[in-house]
Amino acid sequence: MHWSAGAVARMLGVSPVTLRTWDRRYGLGPSSREEGRHRRYSEADVARLRRMLELTGQGVTPASAAAAVLGGAPPERARAGGGPRALAVEPEEARGFARAASRLDQPLMSALVTRLVERDGVVRAWQDVLMPFLIALGERIAAQGSGVEVEHLATAAITGALRSGSPPVSGRLPALLACAPEEQHSLPLDVLGAALAERGCASRGLGARVPAGALLDAVTLLAPAVVVLWAHDPAYASLAPVADLLERGQPVLLGGPGWEPVPPGARWVASLPDAVEAVVKLNRF
Repeated sequence: MHWSAGAVARMLGVSPVTLRTWDRRYGLGPSSREEGRHRRYSEADVARLRRMLELTGQGVTPASAAAAVLGGAPPERARAGGGPRALAVEPEEARGFARAASRLDQPLMSALVTRLVERDGVVRAWQDVLMPFLIALGERIAAQGSGVEVEHLATAAITGALRSGSPPVSGRLPALLACAPEEQHSLPLDVLGAALAERGCASRGLGARVPAGALLDAVTLLAPAVVVLWAHDPAYASLAPVADLLERGQPVLLGGPGWEPVPPGARWVASLPDAVEAVVKLNRF
């Protein structure tokens, strides 16, 4: 697979300006070019950028992180319940899911997601196979105007496969997950809920297009340790009651590329692993 800069920015939850800066300063740019088109990011390019985000998230300076990423050491991520594994998409798995999706074979897609999650965990399955597929499919839909039915069934298959139930709540609800008003893309929060459940951390999801008043009422009733809000577009993010939540003393995590600038007092999380770790640490699991 190859992706545009905009697609990679959405995939990783970073600003396109950040990608251009890392390209210009450190050489972490796209490595391939299609004739008559802009340069495109390859799977290896995206793996390097993910490693860059991990290192900078640990407090490493961007220059030092870039030097480490470009130094030849294989990027690795800790596997849930096991040792480190190379961060790389296994082509046959990605192709298998894409073939099932193209045939609208929802049972097979669900089975493939279940198999990936059981073997590698939610985070790796999402980042290495499912999210890149959905990003590439979204680009195809935008360019060709076809494939919406594939996207809908693939999303349903992923959501269904991940919906294994949240752990029981003992005491305070660890996390309340909600989309910003008018935001319809709730799949990232479904994935986050599944990844939290994998860590024994309970959550409740309000789904897509959550009105500001409804979110505030839910927070009053449930008193969660943290609220996670998702928005992929600034127009939707601007409708979210972030200021009201913060005035109540409610910790707020923000996900998605719509939060520019990040409201003072809230914390933006750049990736699924960052969101999981932030919620877990706030609850001291």
